[in-house]
Amino acid sequence: MSQQQSTRATVEIFAAPASWIESGAVDQCHQVAALNGMIHVAGMPDLHPGKGAPIGAAMLSSVLYPFLVGSDIGCGIAVYPFTLKRVVPERLAGRFPDLDVPAEATGLDVPAGYTDQLGTVGRGNHFVELARVGAVLDGGHAERLGLAAGDTVLIVHSGSRGLGERILRAHTEVHGAGPAADPAAYLAAHDDAVRWGHLNRRIMAERVADALGADLGDPVTDVCHNSVEIRDGLYLHRKGAAPGDGADVLIAGTRGTHSFLVAGHAGPAAGHSVAHGAGRKMSRTDALRRGRAKHTIEELRRTAVGSIVVCGDRQLLFEEAPTAYKRIEQVVGDLVTHHLATPIVSTVPLVTYKTADLAPRKGGRR
Repeated sequence: MSQQQSTRATVEIFAAPASWIESGAVDQCHQVAALNGMIHVAGMPDLHPGKGAPIGAAMLSSVLYPFLVGSDIGCGIAVYPFTLKRVVPERLAGRFPDLDVPAEATGLDVPAGYTDQLGTVGRGNHFVELARVGAVLDGGHAERLGLAAGDTVLIVHSGSRGLGERILRAHTEVHGAGPAADPAAYLAAHDDAVRWGHLNRRIMAERVADALGADLGDPVTDVCHNSVEIRDGLYLHRKGAAPGDGADVLIAGTRGTHSFLVAGHAGPAAGHSVAHGAGRKMSRTDALRRGRAKHTIEELRRTAVGSIVVCGDRQLLFEEAPTAYKRIEQVVGDLVTHHLATPIVSTVPLVTYKTADLAPRKGGRR
């Protein structure tokens, strides 16, 4: 653990010296630390630069800054037990519903009344993934969650879509990157977006279960990683960092690697937080340029672990290639080394949905 003194606040980065942490991301942590009212900034091992603020950080302040949460308020990852009679990835990939088309909102109590995009995954690093439980790393905890090696689960990573964007834009158009003029009003809108994100993930899980003929259970975890909470009278902002003080959190790898469900037990030095994923090591521009030089589209549709990628957006296939991200084992290892989390199980992708697939597949529908 490195501890450095900023002008106004302390900054701690929870990563090993050998871990890939861009200097630009550390610089952003110190820029945030210099903000009025900032007390402490904790960088997770998946830390990487964001638009104006680091991604993979927990930031404690006496002042509420909406831009430190960002536009995708309530973005998070849910894991659902998912019982299928027969698991054939090629066939299941062809049966995934189009999660770019909103679901019917009839009869639903939708937070903020925002029905646009409900039941859709979005772009960027969002995904819906059918996976199997790989290694069981904490048998007692896995048993309490009802998970065993070979079980099938559905992982849903998405957020509040246009609702969160609207909330942030309403602030930045008047106040830019400055503090919330009315913290209570912002927090009320923020809480709506967090609830919307939970509902959105559940609706997508139900849509996939219906399309694949699966039984869907209650989530074993559904934790958001873009949020702010009031803690001891202060504002704890999380941008790409999940609550890690007693929560079970799915730390996403990539579509071609394992992910890890961990038990978080992080303290105040880490902002009571853990990482939320592998974290980018390449910008989208670099990933696109390098990927086109090394891979074909078809190579990116079948991963190194044998899973299928459903994605009709060719550019996104390159931008989100596994090579664009850090090693998930290193990220989780750093959490363990710093006593922030204990791994429970690993998961292995079977089918990862990014956008509707425009190409026909053998053994399945378009």
